[in-house]
Amino acid sequence: MFSLVTRTEKAERIRKILDRLYPLPNIPLHHEDPFTLLVAVILSAQCTDERVNRVTPELFRLAATPEAMARLPLAVIRSAIRSCGLAPAKSKAIKQLSQILVRKYGGRIPDTFTALEALPGVGHKTASVVMCQAFGKPAFPVDTHIHRLAARWGLSNGKNVTATERDLKRLFPEETWAKLHLQIIYFGREYCPARAHDFRACPICSWATSQRHIARELRSGGFRSASAEQRTSKLRARSRQS
Repeated sequence: MFSLVTRTEKAERIRKILDRLYPLPNIPLHHEDPFTLLVAVILSAQCTDERVNRVTPELFRLAATPEAMARLPLAVIRSAIRSCGLAPAKSKAIKQLSQILVRKYGGRIPDTFTALEALPGVGHKTASVVMCQAFGKPAFPVDTHIHRLAARWGLSNGKNVTATERDLKRLFPEETWAKLHLQIIYFGREYCPARAHDFRACPICSWATSQRHIARELRSGGFRSASAEQRTSKLRARSRQS
């Protein structure tokens, strides 16, 4: 069932499959500009995109610019985002970064990693999303989901997201990074869940995942045999076509 292929060969085949399934992936977080994207990404930490998209319309109705957000009382921000989880920390970060943007950058979002990562609540992954999706700068945002799939597909042996980001950047052309970030996220949601995954029916895992990795996930309860529960005929057809 599993053939021996190099990482480079895997990467190219995976890229073609993802391009066929998701030729024009949309950014899942609703936003209007770099500032609203930055806020939405901060809110998405330990929260689903769907939940964030239900919260941000009201938040941005109250304040859609750094100037307006900096003036908004902290309690109002916290109340507006409370269903996203971690509201006290997120609201504080959003207000503080808005004040910094107004004071230091004239209300503009800086377009460098150094400046973005210096803002409250902004880590490397959040900065990477803003850099590639808002400014078109080379970046490959890697969250825990992409980290998991890269290991599952044998594209990285990285023990953390930093190592995985490095490996993926080496394997894929720079001009594909922003698109691949979205494609892998969508693929993971539709075809490649963390738990109870049917490797044999997956358009990528069916040929890219090693027996050793399957055995490891089997021990942790993350495997479901094809005989136990079959995937849909549509998914199987896509797997054969790949």
